[in-house]
Amino acid sequence: MAEFLQFAFSGLTVGAIYALVALGFALIYNASHVINFAQGEFVTIGGMATVALIAGGGGLPLLLAIPTAVMITALVGLALEKLAIEPAVRRPGGTSVVTLIIITIGASILIRGVIQVTLGKDFHRLPAFSGEVPLDILGARLQPQGLWVLGVTLLVVAVLWWFFGYQRFGKAMLATSHNRLAAQLVGIDTRLILLASFGLSAALGGLAGILTAPITLTKYDVGIMLGLKGFAAAILGGLGSGPGAIVGGIALGLAEALAAGYISSAYKDAVAFIIILAVLFVRPSGLLGGRTTERV
Repeated sequence: MAEFLQFAFSGLTVGAIYALVALGFALIYNASHVINFAQGEFVTIGGMATVALIAGGGGLPLLLAIPTAVMITALVGLALEKLAIEPAVRRPGGTSVVTLIIITIGASILIRGVIQVTLGKDFHRLPAFSGEVPLDILGARLQPQGLWVLGVTLLVVAVLWWFFGYQRFGKAMLATSHNRLAAQLVGIDTRLILLASFGLSAALGGLAGILTAPITLTKYDVGIMLGLKGFAAAILGGLGSGPGAIVGGIALGLAEALAAGYISSAYKDAVAFIIILAVLFVRPSGLLGGRTTERV
């Protein structure tokens, strides 16, 4: 029992990180039907920016460094949309979704290179938010940072539920995700919605990078694998589904932890990609994604 709980705690912690990254994929996909492959780099920026702010001249305290790093990451997301995505979308004749996806891949390579040049290739670690003495729960050990990860993820989910359910701008984002043309016809500025989606998605990625840095360290390329696994979680839950992103992230984290614990840690990273293939073959819409039909 204690062994299973240990794996479950590990899976829930990692799964919560995947859920935050998957939520970022879902936000941008809903606003533009584009899969943003720079989402993993937002995770990197969050962790690395926090490290730089703490270690820089006069270093900021952690409580100030975290929101500042989230804001920096959000600004990078806004810049990506304003400088790369929007000009392509506004081009006469429009731009295909495939082209926009390629732009995000190019942006991820650029961001990774800038981080490597400015902050180096070394691993960095943030201090744990509230100490490192593990909690003993029924024989299993849970790191306090794991509680922070789960707690902040729950808080983010609650804030997003309130924002999309009760705020006018949030409802406008939902309307755009359901029917972009209808949203434009009733006066919603869909370009602003797309810009805000990139900013919010980047902030979520940055927050995920900050939460995981005290546990798994951070580096210029750490976002590659986290981005891919966040994408796998989004696919598992249903691409474009907010609740699906959360369910997919937690399910993927648990599957990885149990596979590593009961089979072999060598297969841990393969689990996400096996799940993607299985979902695409069995249920392409994901666990909570709705079935759609298109006229061609």
